Amino acid sequence: MLLARFLAVLFLSSLCFFITFTSAATRLPPDEVDALEEIGKILGKTDWNFREDPCGGEASGWISESNKFDTNFENNVTCDCTFQNNTVCHVTNILLKAQSLQGTLPPQIVRLPFLEELDLTRNYLSGPIPPEWGSTKLLKISLLGNRLTGPIPKAIGNITTLQELVLEMNHFSGNIPPELGNLANLSRLLLTSNNFSGELPPSLARITTLTDFRIGDNNFTGPIPTFLQNWTNLDKIAIQASGLSGPIPSEIGLLTKLTDLRISDLNGGSSQLPPLNTLTKLKHLILRSCSITGMLPDILAGFSDLRTLDFSFNKITGPIPHSFEALKKVDSIFLTGNLLNGSVPNWMLNQGKSIDLSYNTFTQSQNTGCQPRNLNLFASSSEDSNSGTVSCLGACEKTWYSVHINCGGNEEFINGTTKFDANPETGTSSFFLQGRTNWGFSNTGTFMDDGQTSDDFIARNLSALSMPNPELYVRARISPISLTYYAHCLGTGNYTLSLHFAEIAFTNDETYRSLGRRVFDVYVQGKLELKDFNIADAAGGIGKPLVKKFTVSVINGTVEIRLFWAGKGSNAIPVRGVYGPLISAISLDPDFEPPSEGGNAISAGAVAGIVVAVVFVILLVLGVLWWRGCLRKPSTLEQELKGLDLGTDGTIIAVKQLSSKSKQGNREFVNEIGMISALQHPHLVKLYGCCIEGNQLLLIYEYLENNSLARALFGPGESQLKLDWPTRQKICVGIARGLAYLHEESRLKIVHRDIKATNVLLDKNLDAKISDFGLAKLDEEENTHISTRVAGTFLNDGNIE
Repeated sequence: MLLARFLAVLFLSSLCFFITFTSAATRLPPDEVDALEEIGKILGKTDWNFREDPCGGEASGWISESNKFDTNFENNVTCDCTFQNNTVCHVTNILLKAQSLQGTLPPQIVRLPFLEELDLTRNYLSGPIPPEWGSTKLLKISLLGNRLTGPIPKAIGNITTLQELVLEMNHFSGNIPPELGNLANLSRLLLTSNNFSGELPPSLARITTLTDFRIGDNNFTGPIPTFLQNWTNLDKIAIQASGLSGPIPSEIGLLTKLTDLRISDLNGGSSQLPPLNTLTKLKHLILRSCSITGMLPDILAGFSDLRTLDFSFNKITGPIPHSFEALKKVDSIFLTGNLLNGSVPNWMLNQGKSIDLSYNTFTQSQNTGCQPRNLNLFASSSEDSNSGTVSCLGACEKTWYSVHINCGGNEEFINGTTKFDANPETGTSSFFLQGRTNWGFSNTGTFMDDGQTSDDFIARNLSALSMPNPELYVRARISPISLTYYAHCLGTGNYTLSLHFAEIAFTNDETYRSLGRRVFDVYVQGKLELKDFNIADAAGGIGKPLVKKFTVSVINGTVEIRLFWAGKGSNAIPVRGVYGPLISAISLDPDFEPPSEGGNAISAGAVAGIVVAVVFVILLVLGVLWWRGCLRKPSTLEQELKGLDLGTDGTIIAVKQLSSKSKQGNREFVNEIGMISALQHPHLVKLYGCCIEGNQLLLIYEYLENNSLARALFGPGESQLKLDWPTRQKICVGIARGLAYLHEESRLKIVHRDIKATNVLLDKNLDAKISDFGLAKLDEEENTHISTRVAGTFLNDGNIE
């Protein structure tokens, strides 16, 4: 019985719904039906059938209490059927969001006289705004995230009913028409991320109803206007990288209803902080890169609703006020890149949520470290700024000659040989020093407005990658504001820095997901190398790899790479919060042959110890030689040899005897001793000492078991060695490395001028070592080392001539 009643009620309800649904569909005026059909075609909306279902309703349609015929309110058409005693419907809302429609904006909107809202957010529409829209009675227009171009038509100023005009993230250009000042009911004017220019028209001062005003990432000129004092109803204002100049007008203190104040990247000179004491309702206070001077104000302690405080990259001096302890519950405090001094408050060390004090001049105690809890103190010490070093990077136990980082990714071996270190996930306001390597990085900022409870600093590719070494581009590191990589403990010399980029956070298709714009600056060694850098534009498309190379001169052992978001680019497509620098990988390789295999060198302490030991041994050997009479007989040659620290240490040696008839005179002899004694390399013979007896000139070398390369190749049968091709290659490479050291890497730039098989010796492992520098010539900077003059020695009965 109950089941039968239930089925009956269900049947009657369905019947009523069908009747109401059908009647609503037939009550839309034919002209509006025609207009909707044309609008759909122009927008590229191909799945509408307004002849059968004029209001876009499907089986999910329903009748509201106000007798409005509603469909999916998020994405379709809404009709109001309350007209003429519920006998006539009119279209009131068109919402087609995130559908990647590829058409243009339809002028036929004017044929919908009761239309109140037009929302075409996140599509792929192009072309201008039709001036015909000026005769509508729209309340809301949202065109965020399309490819629209051209100026704002003056006729838009005729829509006196308009409450919201959202044109963000398009390609609009030109000046703001003064006619917009006629929009007396406008509450939201959002123009972020376009190409608008010129000064803001004074007529905007008449719009006293404004609650939300955003104009970042444009090309406006002139100062921030003082007429904003008229907008006393403002709740949010965002002027970031707008092109406007400072100072921030003091009149901003009159906007007492503000909860969100964001001003950054102003042009112009330095200025003081504006009065903020009246803005006690602020939740987000961002005054970044505004050239602000002076000290931090005590009054911020009274901002009980504050959640974000960002005064980074200004010129603020003095200590952090004691009153700031009242801000210990603030979610994020960014004071990066100022001139703050004094000691870091204990509450920041022990209680703060997320605080960044990097790049300041604090008196930092030794036991605080560089990342206590959620506090970033990287390069924040006055000792760092005065010495030019960064104490957070730690002491160098050895010297490195390369850096390879897979930014945001895992450890990878590229081409099976080059290892790229993993770059793990870290949190907001963080400093990270990679263990067992020679690099670290500092990150500043939080992704705002993305609706996420925690930040993700790793970007992941959205489509398949077809490129060389894709493992470097699958993941990348992103930052909201500033990301600095440091390589340290590097050997002195010139290096090639390769920064690997690929835009992987957007899709490569004709949808709104491809319309994001990432724009940031790149600094290398403190110099701005890439201004307003857009990866996709520079690479010729989304998902394409791009390597930017720079020559870096390393003097103090460090290389700094800083990527900085200067307020430009989109932050709402494809999703909110997508902005800031992105980097896939970093390579730093020497432009010279490192002094030892693997890029590792002896530490400075070890070098000092070796030098002391060598000097001691040399002095001891010279004393022994003098005692044995080798150095007693006065001669011109002996006078020339005075001051040379040479000698033997009792090991097995080889002696080279120069004939008394040799054309190599005293000068050449001294030259060879001086040259070789100053050089140390695995592919150069070691000179242990010398002996002079009358006209006999002797050089004492290390003993090399396999004699010369000439003997190994061309000597008598029993002395020839069977050299396979890998061994021959190893010998050739050794010779090349020795010559490269002489020509480019040694302190003395030397040209041998007599390379031949007899002057290449082989040790027991068949490693090549270059000998005989008797005719070597210093390579003076102004002269080429290339000479066509014959220079060399010839074998003659075992003696060298």
